[in-house]
Amino acid sequence: MSHDTAPTPLTASKGSPLTGTIRVPGDKSISHRSMMFGALAVGRTTVKGLLESEDVLATADAMRAVGATIIKQDDGSYTVDGIGLGSLLEPEGVIDFGNAGTGVRLTMGIFGSHNIAATFVGDASLSKRPMGRVLDPLREMGTNVIARDGDRLPASIRGAETALPITYRVPMPSAQVKSAVLLAGLNAPGETTVIEPIPTRDHTEKMLKGFGAEISVTLNENGERVIKLTGQPELKPQDIDVPGDPSSAGFPLVAALIVPGSDITIENVLLNEHRTGLITTLIEMGGDIEIVNRRETGGEDVGDLRVKASQLKGITVPADRAPSMIDEYPVLAIAAAFASGETFMPGLDELRVKESDRLAAVARGLEANGIPCLETEDTLTVTGGANTIGGGTVTTHLDHRIAMAFLVLGMASDKAVTVDDGAVIATSFPTFTSLFETLGAKFSEKASEAA
Repeated sequence: MSHDTAPTPLTASKGSPLTGTIRVPGDKSISHRSMMFGALAVGRTTVKGLLESEDVLATADAMRAVGATIIKQDDGSYTVDGIGLGSLLEPEGVIDFGNAGTGVRLTMGIFGSHNIAATFVGDASLSKRPMGRVLDPLREMGTNVIARDGDRLPASIRGAETALPITYRVPMPSAQVKSAVLLAGLNAPGETTVIEPIPTRDHTEKMLKGFGAEISVTLNENGERVIKLTGQPELKPQDIDVPGDPSSAGFPLVAALIVPGSDITIENVLLNEHRTGLITTLIEMGGDIEIVNRRETGGEDVGDLRVKASQLKGITVPADRAPSMIDEYPVLAIAAAFASGETFMPGLDELRVKESDRLAAVARGLEANGIPCLETEDTLTVTGGANTIGGGTVTTHLDHRIAMAFLVLGMASDKAVTVDDGAVIATSFPTFTSLFETLGAKFSEKASEAA
């Protein structure tokens, strides 16, 4: 699970127009939760379309460590034989989450209300990321924590013998924090309440309801989401068909818009209203994106995206849209590089605490490729329309989305673009290069002379 091995540089260069029909890997958020909720249910959950990335497989291993039986079947689906809420076994060794921020934070929530001890570790990138935003509410619920300075990994917790249900106002827009508190509340007697001033992706709420939990979502007099969960339900196993990850779809989506002559279809993409900010923004920029065959699967909206090369224009992206597309800003910055005029992106403070300081990493990558930009504490302005861009080498900081975003840049740039480590892409999109090559993209593991 570690990315501490020698880096593998990867170069993308301009080729023919991108054409064809593809499916991106399963949604990472739903894949993580299907392993977790399946483990907490009594009986067998079947999962089709699971994202087989390092992050999700780390979550599966964590659930195995506390007693769940998780097996990949011959048809590619996974079965999860759950052990039931309140019945987690104490893991024998440390839980290694590699680069999986979602996995470790949500698992801390689950373990935090069970009377077991566990130690969490991660790779160099994950070990720098703040865990206090999850550990603080868990402490309120009775979890004991020993962690490095700044509540960073490695961290050990001893779950509460009887967890205390709490009312918790999420201090920042974070689906991970919200979900960790709700998952801890599952094994707490009584009612746990989470108040969410700014809405974030709601997969946890939808999937918990599907698994049989008693959960309600209302708006208070201030327009804030109030989520109430009744603890200690008996979760019922489900059959889950994981739709395509909209964050992963963002890379071929932007590539098709900026590579001249491109025309692609991305099938079976999750269209949850809290996950479509990038699509909305690109359409506002003039992107030719058509949503077809819209349908509902497992309580989630899905559809196919028909995308054609377009002349984009710079816009101001509303700050309140950031929570619905926080993972997509790196690739949006690439689209902005090809748009006429300036694209202004405010409200990006959460990018500072992702797999890397993504805001700084994006800005440095743009600069390395001759693209004018201005970075402040929580904003990014990109000036597009440069005649010659590319030719740089980008430092990924062990961040898969930085790597993929700048490879997309290379597909449309006058000069090839190299990222210092392509191996990190396996964190979320292990088929990235092979899928793009079917559309006509050109990659090389040897840095291009142009770079």
